[in-house]
Amino acid sequence: MPHADTLTVVHHDDTKTRFKDVRYQLHRDGIRIWSAEGEQVVTDVLMTQAYRQRPATN
Repeated sequence: MPHADTLTVVHHDDTKTRFKDVRYQLHRDGIRIWSAEGEQVVTDVLMTQAYRQRPATN
């Protein structure tokens, strides 16, 4: 499962939601995000941008 320091989700209405230090899984009908705040499912996804600035660990 990918891990991102910063994950930006662009919605169909061009609004953006930013998440920090998350794991995520892209699906056909959206994205599932796990963060310190818990699990979220976002279905209104136009595009995502994920950035990883430190080396990945298991």
